[in-house]
Amino acid sequence: MRRHKIKALIQELTELIQAHGLDEIEVEVSRFGGMRVRVAKVREVRRHEPPSDAAPRPSPSPAAPPADSEEERFHTIRSPMVGKFYRGPAPDTPSYVNEGDLVSAGQVVCIIEAMKIMNEIESDVKGRVVRILAENAQPVEYHQPLFLIEPA
Repeated sequence: MRRHKIKALIQELTELIQAHGLDEIEVEVSRFGGMRVRVAKVREVRRHEPPSDAAPRPSPSPAAPPADSEEERFHTIRSPMVGKFYRGPAPDTPSYVNEGDLVSAGQVVCIIEAMKIMNEIESDVKGRVVRILAENAQPVEYHQPLFLIEPA
């Protein structure tokens, strides 16, 4: 692609971003002159901000959240990215963890697939899995609560 065409494309994409409030644009140009453009707009999530002295609470999820007193006792493992949540490495294999299992810091607890890349998510605390908050093979959002862990 020639320099003047690239410059014009960048100008058009800049205008597109501003006009539609887009957050991401990805452009891929092949050696053979083909082009792929991907645009994304990150959805704003309105959240009730807890008082500064309160612990952060998980957002609503398919599983019912625990009572307030329980929330403060548990550590929440959250999704570090947008993607598809998988409890095990393959459909015909057991889950990495189940409710009631003991986990150690650094132990893989699930996989999140993002852009055809399987990302292993590890526990950052040692403890017992109290609740699994995401459904297997379902999409998850950035920072969505996945697991509640009772620290050991």
